[in-house]
Amino acid sequence: MKEGIHPKNYRLVAFKDMSNETVFITKSTANTKETIEIDNVEYPLVKLEISNTSHPFYTGKMTLIDTAGRVDKFMNKYKKFKK
Repeated sequence: MKEGIHPKNYRLVAFKDMSNETVFITKSTANTKETIEIDNVEYPLVKLEISNTSHPFYTGKMTLIDTAGRVDKFMNKYKKFKK
C-alpha cells in the first residue's frame, strides 16, 4: 500500500437522525464541531435529516418529512391535476 494516501482523521463518529433521535456510531472522516457523550465516551456528532431508521423505503411507511414547507407548496401547486 502507498504511504501517505489515507486520511489522518479517520475515527469513530456518532451520527444522529434528527427526525427520530436515533444515534449510531461508525468510522468516518466527517468534520464537525459538535460532540455527544454516549456511555461516558465523547464522540464527534454529525446531525442527519434522514437515515435508514426514518426513510420510507426502509420503514415501509409513507411519511412526508417537510423541513421548509416545500411539500405543502408542491401539493397546493399540483392539486388540480390530481384525479
